[in-house]
Amino acid sequence: MTASYSGVKVFSATKARERESLGERITDWIDSNSKRYEIVETVVTQSSDREFHCLTITVFYRHR
Repeated sequence: MTASYSGVKVFSATKARERESLGERITDWIDSNSKRYEIVETVVTQSSDREFHCLTITVFYRHR
């Protein structure tokens, strides 16, 4: 059974410093929106080539 959702928020970073602070950005967003949204699923994706490493965290949510 797939969780139903009404929205998606995507967080991504390619630079090391951005990747290090990604968790704080996500936590801030969750704290700011916890009364409006309920998180139903998260997906973590990592991709890279010779020069760049990209970390993406996708948050699926539904309105409360």
